[in-house]
Amino acid sequence: MFANENSINNLESLVKEIKKYIGLQGEYLRLDVVEKLTVLLSTLILILVLTILGMMALFYFSFMLVYALVPIVGSIIGSYAIIGGVILLLALLVYRMRKQWIFQPIVNFLARLFLEDSADKHKQ
Repeated sequence: MFANENSINNLESLVKEIKKYIGLQGEYLRLDVVEKLTVLLSTLILILVLTILGMMALFYFSFMLVYALVPIVGSIIGSYAIIGGVILLLALLVYRMRKQWIFQPIVNFLARLFLEDSADKHKQ
């Protein structure tokens, strides 16, 4: 009879430990999600700020190049046409290379962020 009571106590303590473990795993999962979302959002904000600053710089440099080309081309309209054509060609180049330059780096970043950390932690 003493063995049955001891078994019941062991079973109760095992159930308590399992509940505690599940609670800790849930908390760990929430913290992990918050960490990864923080990295993701901060990266998106950084990309947005750099894109806006880059567009502003391109705008001012294009005006600078227009006025620098006026003596060579002979007219300001021709200079604007040349710079507009160059920017259009750059846009087409970015569009053609979008998978290699934009999509694949984003996929690699997200895969590293969400998959590799989880795989490394499960190995330990």
